[in-house]
Amino acid sequence: MNKRVWLVPTVLNVAGREIRGLDPKIRPIVELMRKHGVETYESCDGGKGHSYPEPTIRFYGQRDEGFRVLALVMQHGLPVDALRRLWNVIDGEPVGPDWEMTFRLGI
Repeated sequence: MNKRVWLVPTVLNVAGREIRGLDPKIRPIVELMRKHGVETYESCDGGKGHSYPEPTIRFYGQRDEGFRVLALVMQHGLPVDALRRLWNVIDGEPVGPDWEMTFRLGI
């Protein structure tokens, strides 16, 4: 019998489908957040050749969600650098707000 073995835990999206292509250093943090009900929508290891200059995760949530997530990752000893509330500007209009958290991962 061929048994599928995952070397890295599977991260699922809200539809229950596997999220592929997560950067390797940010992946465990995304997994932790998802496990605790955080709706992440963008993440990156950061650095040269990446979308962000620093390790970043963006997620949805009301005004208290950012503080809940900050407590979660700090309780797990993760090196948070910043927590930001942000509005993207799409077609000339602010959209959001959403949350952005950055980390010091030694990349």
